[in-house]
Amino acid sequence: MTRRAGIIGYPVGHSLSPVFQQAAFAHSGLDVVYERWETPLPDLPARVAALRAPDVLGANVTVPHKEHVIPLLDEVGGLAARAGAVNTIVNRDGRLFGFNTDGPGFVAALRQEAFFEPGGRAFLLLGAGGAARGIALALLEARAAAVDIWNRTPERAAALARDLGAPARALADLPPLAGYDCLVNCTTVGMKGGPDPEGLPCPLDSAGPGLLVVDIVYAPRVTPLLRAAAARGLRTLGGLPMLIYQGALAFELWTGLPAPVDVMVRAAENELARREGAAR
Repeated sequence: MTRRAGIIGYPVGHSLSPVFQQAAFAHSGLDVVYERWETPLPDLPARVAALRAPDVLGANVTVPHKEHVIPLLDEVGGLAARAGAVNTIVNRDGRLFGFNTDGPGFVAALRQEAFFEPGGRAFLLLGAGGAARGIALALLEARAAAVDIWNRTPERAAALARDLGAPARALADLPPLAGYDCLVNCTTVGMKGGPDPEGLPCPLDSAGPGLLVVDIVYAPRVTPLLRAAAARGLRTLGGLPMLIYQGALAFELWTGLPAPVDVMVRAAENELARREGAAR
């Protein structure tokens, strides 16, 4: 029996997940079709209920539904419950389990691609939305020494820091970067098609030479922030590894098999290159 998985969101036409997940299933010899499930909010309950079918492994969940799916599930894992967001649903004999692999995927990307161990390190997160919440939680679980949060709307940063607890804290003003080991852009500034595609989420003038600059935006692959950081001689990490590693964790939850990360990376990079070439 051909089984199915897919991504639930609105819109989902831009998603890279079908490209690299399908490549992973094929490489692993699994008869699974990964689909795009474009789902307006009124259709979400029916879409989630359809995941209980015996031929469905589960689904990825993207904006704007990561919070909305929670009441529709049978159980939600600890990190997903704390984050208040689910990005992976697993069908186990008709029962639906929710997980959040965004934060663990970020930490895996730090370790595997940047060779950067978060334990004992000081982080500054730019932004206080869902992405920042998941990443901050995973960093706290990885025993980061400091997780500071700055947002253009200080009240949002303060609310997130209260939810997370120490050592997370909100900053009213953007601090000097020299005191941090890692800067993480969790906003859409610099994203292709976003509200500020050419912008920088913060200046880098105060960065120390050892700062790792991470941008979770993956389109374009080299964002204005990463370009500015490289020009200063700083280490950088783009958003594609986080996307792949969170997807790899979802693959493993669905299948119980190790994810072919290299295969997934190649498929995603080839698709991004194709899209960038088509856009010229």
